[in-house]
Amino acid sequence: MQVYSIPSDSLPVVDPSLQSGELPFTLKDVRSAIPDSCFVPSTWRSLSYFFLDLGILAGLYALAAYLDSWWFYPIFWFAQGTMFWALFVVGHDCGHGSFSKHKWLNNLVGHLSHTPILVPFHGWRISHRTHHANTGNIETDESWYPVTESQYEQMGYVEKLARFYLPLLAYPLYLFRRSPGKQGSHFMPSSPIFKPSERNGVITSTVCLILMIGFLSVLTYQHGLLFLVKYYLMGYVGFVVWLDLVTFLHHTEDDIPWYRGDDWYFLKGALSTIDRDYGIFNPIHHDIGTHVAHHIFSNMPHYHLKTATEAIKPVLGGYYRKSSEPIWKGFFRSYLACHFVSDNGSKIYYQSPTNPQN
Repeated sequence: MQVYSIPSDSLPVVDPSLQSGELPFTLKDVRSAIPDSCFVPSTWRSLSYFFLDLGILAGLYALAAYLDSWWFYPIFWFAQGTMFWALFVVGHDCGHGSFSKHKWLNNLVGHLSHTPILVPFHGWRISHRTHHANTGNIETDESWYPVTESQYEQMGYVEKLARFYLPLLAYPLYLFRRSPGKQGSHFMPSSPIFKPSERNGVITSTVCLILMIGFLSVLTYQHGLLFLVKYYLMGYVGFVVWLDLVTFLHHTEDDIPWYRGDDWYFLKGALSTIDRDYGIFNPIHHDIGTHVAHHIFSNMPHYHLKTATEAIKPVLGGYYRKSSEPIWKGFFRSYLACHFVSDNGSKIYYQSPTNPQN
């Protein structure tokens, strides 16, 4: 199932006594393997990706308006949704502070990237920071963490429908209600997601979204609902599918371990993710599939992740996970196999109702 792209004779020797708890390498070991240049953002290079995405979107809109043909709209919607997703990834770098060294520029481009696709930049940035700080921890991870078997059995129909049967449309619900078992909204500064000191940032992002919704409402009033559907809503749905698909695939595998309590620590949890190959879409969505290195060092610009990944493979050895199977195949396999984890223990794996002994 998993493809490891380093030969077995180059893997580090793993002390069996360490495999049950501690990794045979430290965060410092991993960091030392990566060239320092990989951690240096280039403002102009980052901006070039941002403006390239905007330029492609502008071209798509111009072509769709010029042709105004129903045979072209499905092509437009797919391309538009894909580029909305690419724009999200640019804002994702801004949220991690890896877009540039300037906080004001990260915040500005983050809002310019995320507001048009109805993502509250600061609200998302803060909860995403929590996700990165707790990846692989069943108790404290923020998104796409497994529910326990008892939680699964107690979940209502609507929750199961959203999480397990319509997972590629779950993101807007997550923004309003978070994940199962957690309370709060990404739009409200009083939400338990945020600290009091983060109030102003959350309000700023929420106001930006209200203004964006107002703008879309004016367009709908002037041009009709069909105009909104053709030029925005269908592309937005495509973006949501991309976001949920990629996030799901990076954190949902029946051989990725999850931890509890003192058995978890940052590096061990950060390795509970997997690299994916999206083929021709890799450069379009800024190599977001290169995910393991990103989870270990989230302050690294996306355009250095491939170099960093090659550098850390010999250190991580068999702890590095990469799947080269087709994306659709990986999704449907995990969709069927990954529903919940055991109520007890640590270093546990996803199970399904039809195969509880995975």
